[in-house]
Amino acid sequence: MFIDVSSLKKSYTTGVVKTEVLKGIAMNLGKGEIGVILGPSGSGKSTLMNILGGIDRGDSGKVMVDGVEINNLNDDQLTEYRREEIGFVFQFYNLVPNLTVGENIEVVSNISKSPLNIDEVLEAVGMLDKKHRFPRELSGGEQQRVSIARAIVKNPKLLLCDEPTGALDFLTSRSILQLLQQVNKKYGTTLLMITHNAAIAAMANRVFKVRSGEIVEAMVNQVTVPAERIEW
Repeated sequence: MFIDVSSLKKSYTTGVVKTEVLKGIAMNLGKGEIGVILGPSGSGKSTLMNILGGIDRGDSGKVMVDGVEINNLNDDQLTEYRREEIGFVFQFYNLVPNLTVGENIEVVSNISKSPLNIDEVLEAVGMLDKKHRFPRELSGGEQQRVSIARAIVKNPKLLLCDEPTGALDFLTSRSILQLLQQVNKKYGTTLLMITHNAAIAAMANRVFKVRSGEIVEAMVNQVTVPAERIEW
């Protein structure tokens, strides 16, 4: 498995109060698959994704990504892991406002060892004609497309998406989901997305339902639904 997690625990201490966020998570996802993590706010979804992305560390347990135990990496190795192996797409786009679309992509391309061609990526997300626009000149959906381009230009092995459609209307959300599905097929990128929208699970190969820091159900979709057919 490309992602193999077992017995993963994470807690935070505030003053004298200890809060268990992850309580022995176990999950796996194959290379090139799409996974969806479903759960309400506060269930531990984002903490799990941050650990997989090397932003945070688990307290105990195994976290294997492409054969590497990332819980054992030191800070420098984690920085390298985030830079070379992981692409992040967030609900809010975090584009640099005084840089053009092309420049926002180029910033990430310049720090990668094996980046994709910037124009090819912009064309893949339907934003090549907006290359010289600034973020303020774009709609929310267009800004999210740029953020996806920024994430994939470094050719990551794993694309992590945290509520990528949470700030968008239905039609724009569906177009973003179509784009993510296309990226998965075009580049063979393993994709893991967290959401509270259960309808999105239909497009995934594997679905993990999280509640109170535990995976309460793991499902495999034998047949996945094209994003353009998803309704909610």
